[in-house]
This record gives sequence, structure tokens and C-alpha cells, in this order.
Amino acid sequence: MTVGGLQFAALARGYAAGEFTPADVVGEVHRRIRARGDDGVWITLRPIEDVLAEVRPGPLYGVPFAVKDNIDVAGMPTTAACPAFAYVPDRTAPLVERLLAAGALLIGKTNLDQFATGLSGTRSPYGACESPLVPGLISGGSSSGSAVAVSAGLVSFAIGTDTAGSGRVPAALTGVVGLKPSRGLVPTTGLVPACASLDCASVFALSVPDAATAVGIMSDSRFAVTGTAEHARREGTGGLPAAGQTRRNAPVEGTGGLPEVGQARRNALVAGIGGLRVGVPELPEFFGDEAARAGFGEAVAELAGLGHEIVAVDFAPFLAAGRLLYEGPWLAERLAGIGDFVAGHPDDIHPVTRDVLARGWDITGVDVFRGLRRLAELDAETAATWAEVDVLAVPSVPTTFTLAEMAADPIRRNSVLGHYSTFANLLDLAAIAVPAGMTATGRPHGLTLLGPSGSDALLADLARVFHHATGGMTGATRHPLEETPRGEARMREAATLAVVGAHRTGQPLHPQLAALGALCQGLAGTAPIYRLFDLGDRPGMTRMLGGESIEVELHHLTPEALGRLLVQIPAPLGLGTIELLDGSQVYGFLCESYAAADAKDITEFGSWPAYLDSRGSG
Repeated sequence: MTVGGLQFAALARGYAAGEFTPADVVGEVHRRIRARGDDGVWITLRPIEDVLAEVRPGPLYGVPFAVKDNIDVAGMPTTAACPAFAYVPDRTAPLVERLLAAGALLIGKTNLDQFATGLSGTRSPYGACESPLVPGLISGGSSSGSAVAVSAGLVSFAIGTDTAGSGRVPAALTGVVGLKPSRGLVPTTGLVPACASLDCASVFALSVPDAATAVGIMSDSRFAVTGTAEHARREGTGGLPAAGQTRRNAPVEGTGGLPEVGQARRNALVAGIGGLRVGVPELPEFFGDEAARAGFGEAVAELAGLGHEIVAVDFAPFLAAGRLLYEGPWLAERLAGIGDFVAGHPDDIHPVTRDVLARGWDITGVDVFRGLRRLAELDAETAATWAEVDVLAVPSVPTTFTLAEMAADPIRRNSVLGHYSTFANLLDLAAIAVPAGMTATGRPHGLTLLGPSGSDALLADLARVFHHATGGMTGATRHPLEETPRGEARMREAATLAVVGAHRTGQPLHPQLAALGALCQGLAGTAPIYRLFDLGDRPGMTRMLGGESIEVELHHLTPEALGRLLVQIPAPLGLGTIELLDGSQVYGFLCESYAAADAKDITEFGSWPAYLDSRGSG
């Protein structure tokens, strides 16, 4: 069978069935790249043999991905789309290390607006990227190559960065998902700074679950490469912590997933029995694009049809905060990272980038403190909104531009593209952009959902259901979404499965669950009536006297999927009924007592990941 779609579940299913190998997938990826020719997507491509030399087991086994070329990969040039700036790092950014450790295969590094300064995808000496959806349409930036690589079906996912909207604007213009996690969730060490206190790594993918899985791996310290003091230092921010990079942004230890707030509302959303209060701009601006206005109206109507309450909010303080990014003192922070190079190499800087950065030299210390005070005021004003709504929904972009239109007025039109995106990091919000199809004039449009720091999982749940409800656009690939959406009627009858070890997120057998459409619901504890044993490559949990509470990971999946999983489970394990601490009962993995008789009792560790960590193999 030939390689088709590159969504995670499709790859996991093909690998499990022996339909293709990682060599087949990487070969097909390179064939597709060659077929597109000089499309401006890639700055550096890795030879096929180098990619295949890194094949290893893990939750992202054989999944091809790309990295924006302002992120370090050892032995590969980091250019930030400026050849004169290029250097070859000796260490790989921790977020990339974690993806490689999880089995993902790095295909190459992608084009961007120079120094990640811009939202158009046209400010690069390596060429301007075009959206695969509409000839002559900009791709959006600065993570232009990353978004196009996913939309065109060249990789399963791609890493970008997002300071002003660079992980969301390109997603809208190329018809893919763009996930910007809460600030501080994913380490930013090894990123060329655009605005260090605001920078976030982001993910482009064809589906919300794929994007969330990649972010979960990047945020999970269990996939960190350890062993040197230098790496331990690099695991931090490499200096002063970025604003907002606090413990409240950290995921629950060991979950390998997204942080979450508003659990009661999230549970209602998952079960399909309740709605959210979704805030939308009271007077949305589309800069004369009536087709975009109509498209947003349809998206909001879809949210209402899914059972959510639509609440009009005063958006003025959000927009005022967003204007501070380029009209306030944060331009000076951009120069703090690359100003010496810009001053010494003016002819090597893209003319538009140079003009934008030049304004930063005039910012004074007084301007900085005034800007910080003004942001604090706006933060307080917007805080009142979160008492009225659970999430915000805005157009990802208010309108679109062709390459020619952008070249004619690059700075003003760049500002238009960022109208609904530049405030997010300044106000410490999480965000996810989801495609919503095409407007009546044949242009792509999308919806961005935003919430307070830590609301990543709630946003992903809502985005996932919305993506399916609006047709499930997957860039230009024409491949349907692989998984079942939360909120559908048949998912209301889903079985809950307690996963003990090898099928947990981040563990070797998790792709089996992913291929069955399982939906992670977080962690729970069993009633104190079980003991845990080391069976070698996986744990066994047995009910017995003298038991304790064991940490498990809960997943929703259909009864049909549960049945398919049952026939894949080897003895001495099987599925049975497990009692949780709250007294509820779920399905779960249990071990025959005979197998536990001679196995090592590891109950004292409380969970399989904790036990692996104790052995230095976590």
C-alpha cells in the first residue's frame, strides 16, 4: 500500500499493519518535496539516510516533521532567514530533542519572515511562500514554511514560533491547525529571540489532536535528553525567566499533555451535555472584506449550534494591548536580541525588516516603564471579560492578501493581518487557530480560540469539535480527519478506559490507542486496593489485599474501539473493571495474579512513569 495521509493515526495504523515502513514514508515525503520544486518552503533539507538513521521507538514513531529555521538543531545551520547571520549550533533546542526522543523524524528546516519579524511570509531572501490553497495568495508568517509544509502534505506537523501571531496567521491562510500554547509550557531555549519575554514555540498540524500531542511531547521533561550539566542549564530559559513563565503554566507532572483550567466545564464539553460562554468581538473589524465578515458569522453560528452561549464583548482593551507590541517599547526588546548584528550588517537585513526594527532605537527607558504600566492597566481591564466568558473566538485574520498586494503596502497590511493576534502573548493567553473552510470569494478563513494561561486543554476540546463540525479541512491535502470528534452523540456513550503503563501518553504502545481514536481525559487514582508489578516492558496491576492507590490515565473511546483493543492485549494482561478513588468504576488493564507472583512489586512508586524515572529510563 502506498503512503497517503500523514496524520498521526493514519501513520500508526499503517505501521502497525505492516503496510509501509519509515523508509517508505520518508521516501514519499522527499518525492512530494521534489514534485513541488522551488516553492520557498525549505532552507535546509536533511539527506534521507540521515533521517532514517534516527528511527527509534516512541509515541511519535516514524512521524515526519519540520522545524522553523530560527530554532537550533545541532549540526544544521540556524539562519533565521538571514544568510549572513547563520551559525551552526552544537546543541539541539530541548523542544526538538524531545520530539526526536519520542521517535519523530526531522525532515528539514523551513523558511520564515526574517528574524521572525512579520506576519506575511514574504520577508525572506529565500523566497516568499505561497498558500497551497489559492495561487498567488500569501501563506502568512513568520512561520511561513512550516505552515505550507503541513498544508501541502510534506510533513505530519511542523514547529513554528509565535510572538505576534506567527503560529496562527499562517494556519488560517493555509487551512491547517495552529496551536500556540500557554507561555512557559514549552521551553524556548535554543530559539533565536524575536521578543524573548513573549516568544512561544507553536505547532502546525492537520488536526487538533495531532497538534496537542506534539505540544504534549515538547512540554514533557520525560523526553529530555539528560546526562550533562550543560543540558540541565539549557532546560531552563537560559537567563531571566520570560514574563508569565511560572509554575501555573506547567503541565501536571507525568501527564505529557496540556494544562487545563475549568475542569467542570471541560467535562461537560467532552460529554456533549453542556456549553461554554464564548466571547466574540462586539464590533468586529474586517477592513472592508464582507466575505470574511460573512465567514466569521457562519463560524459563530456553528459555535451556537454546538450548544455554546455567544456573548458579545468589548474588544477595545484587547486591541489596545495588541498595538503595544509594535507601537510600544517591545520593539526595543527585539533589538536587545539581534540589535548588534542589525547595526553591523544593515545591507544583510531585509529592507522591510530593517524599517520595522529601526523604530526600536528611539525607545527610551521611560518609554519602557510607561509601556509596562499601560499593559498592566489593559490587563486589568481585560480581566473583567474572563468573569463573563470561558473562551474568546475571533477571526484568525480579518482579511487576506495576495503576494502583489502585500508587496505594495507591506507594513500597513502586516498590521491588518495581526489585528486579532498581537495581543495574545502580551496578555498571557493560550490560543489555537482552526480552519473554517473558504469564504464566498474563495479565500481561506479560520477561527482562533483564546483563553487564560493554562486553558490549553479546554481550547483544544472546543477546537476539535468545531473543526469537525465545519468540514474538517486539512490544508490542501484533501485527506479527511482521522479521529472521532468529542461532542458527537456516539461519543456521549463512550467507554472510559484506565491506562496503567505502556499505553499511557508518551509510552511505546500509546499509538495503538491513538489509532483507535482514544481521547485522553487526564489522570486519576484507583481505590487503594491494587498493587503494581514490573513485568519487564510494561506494568501489571492486580487487585489484592494490602493494596494502595495507583495512578492511571483515563481515556474515552467507543465501545467498538474498546473491543478492538481487547483482542490486541497479550496475556497475562486483560481488561476488567477498575474502581477509582471517587468510587466510580471504569474499564482498565489488569494482570492475572499468577504473573505477579514472581514479578517485582513496585507499588511504592505509585505509577509506572515514576518507577521508570527511578531507574533513570523515564
